[in-house]
Amino acid sequence: MSLLTVDDLVVEYPVATGTFRAVDGVSFSVDKGETLAIVGESGCGKSTIAKSIVRLLTPTSGRILVDGVDIAGMKERALKPFRSRVQMVFQDPYGSLDPHLTAVDIVGEPLRLKGVRSKADRARRAAELIDQVQLPASSLHRRPGEFSGGQRQRIGIARALASEPEILVCDEATSALDVSVQAQVLDLLRTIQHDTGITYVFISHNLGVVREISDNVVVMRKGGVVESGPTTDVLTNPQHPYTAALRAAALDPSTMEGVKPRYVLSGRPAPTSGVPA
Repeated sequence: MSLLTVDDLVVEYPVATGTFRAVDGVSFSVDKGETLAIVGESGCGKSTIAKSIVRLLTPTSGRILVDGVDIAGMKERALKPFRSRVQMVFQDPYGSLDPHLTAVDIVGEPLRLKGVRSKADRARRAAELIDQVQLPASSLHRRPGEFSGGQRQRIGIARALASEPEILVCDEATSALDVSVQAQVLDLLRTIQHDTGITYVFISHNLGVVREISDNVVVMRKGGVVESGPTTDVLTNPQHPYTAALRAAALDPSTMEGVKPRYVLSGRPAPTSGVPA
């Protein structure tokens, strides 16, 4: 059984003329320890799906099964145990951290909410997590304004990991970062997954990121799924015109936005076959 299953998900927002259907009957599943990418242009509904999975919003209809339990319509009291199992890393590493708190307090806050009462115990565990995301011990007592964007995103990852989640939803978690920093964060996420077996849902508009991080991909357009399957298959041989258009837009990796393939970063010649970066 899949760790996460989204079944016929619908999310509607009220607008002046009635309702706007941001997500229209989307279904997919993710096995434990795997990475599913959801890719598409801005406004296609992928971030709405991310917020639904972590229940920052309540879907209009459909099911979100975490280990077989439907959390889509759960009330807050029943939902509370699942909050720690499904966590999120946000797009903006500048706006998602409290500027008044130190790194040790930011990472320690989820531990306090989990019932770790000892400040010393919280600080000890926060130090372990900050080390896990490859920041130096000197980071512990610095505030967000003293870090670079990539370092702030690492703190955001450490904060999400503090709850010991089984599923981590990354909503455009690298899009605000420089290309070289994106590559470092992707490498970090792969290392964490290898070490912990965590499951990722990775939201992105960037085929380079999708190719680098995901096992399977869902391609979205205007609220619906147009194509899905193993990442290599979908990007190598797209079956839908929209996927083909996304692929064509990324055929020149030197001009693509966001993370570039390793051969571009290293200056090596491009491969003669395979998926575009």
